[in-house]
Amino acid sequence: MLRTAFATLFLIAASSSAFAQERLTVLLDWFVNPDHAPLIVAEARGAFADRGITVEIVAPADPAAPPRLVAAGEGDIAITYQPSLYQQVSEELPVMRVGTLVATPLNSLVALDGGGIETLSDLAGKTVGYSVGGFEDALLGRMLASVDLTLDDVRLVNVNFALTPALLSGQVDAVIGAFRNFELTQIRLEGAEGKAFLPEEHGVPSYEELIFITHRDRAADPAIGHLLDALDETTAWMQAHPEEAERLFFEAQPDLDDELNRAAFEDTLDKFAPQSRPLDVAGYEAFAQFMTDAGLVAELPPLDTYARE
Repeated sequence: MLRTAFATLFLIAASSSAFAQERLTVLLDWFVNPDHAPLIVAEARGAFADRGITVEIVAPADPAAPPRLVAAGEGDIAITYQPSLYQQVSEELPVMRVGTLVATPLNSLVALDGGGIETLSDLAGKTVGYSVGGFEDALLGRMLASVDLTLDDVRLVNVNFALTPALLSGQVDAVIGAFRNFELTQIRLEGAEGKAFLPEEHGVPSYEELIFITHRDRAADPAIGHLLDALDETTAWMQAHPEEAERLFFEAQPDLDDELNRAAFEDTLDKFAPQSRPLDVAGYEAFAQFMTDAGLVAELPPLDTYARE
């Protein structure tokens, strides 16, 4: 009789535990792609469920919306870009950086190999394509300053996200905003080779490409901590088992299974943050100064009001 009672209590506890799973909505920065692999693989391996959370991954209809939705309490976590965080804070959105997904810049300036652009100095008098004004202008301006050029020394053309076609067709001599884990492979698949100039090697402070933000009031939410723990475990596993990780990712996202995305997966794998929580205070402050100097944001509040470990 006592054994039966204990068995009944165990079943009740197990059932309660199952129903106690907390739901989290993660709003992506863009459609699902290899940059989001730790989230997809963590779900496939059951890493979220193991920590008592159910995660809904949502690709936005409007890439600009996720930070605002999180600020309004209409999403739990958003993926955004470190440079964008300063602009969100400048607009007084109550958001907080709580973790890192991609720990290095992906942005780059790309020209065609053999196309006459061997150094940044060769851009004088040339045409540079871009997709998003503001930040990309500032990035390019700082890079040009490293070789004593300014934005007035180049001609800027908005190519509306068609970076690779604009470069391959000769419409432009170089493009800014090309992701080094994507456009370089795309160019190669078209039978050409790209030459990348990295911002962090030409006067721009290094930064984290993709980060996790939440509403400031939820920064210490244990459920968010559980999600970050699951991602840390998954990233370590992925980097130790790249072939199995790639298989799981493309089984979960079969529509992405092509040569370009497989190359992007491999090129991004070592760029995921092995530990999502640590905050590079000096690095974040240096980039805040860059954003301020570029006129992209006004004076910012103290870092600890919008970024934490």
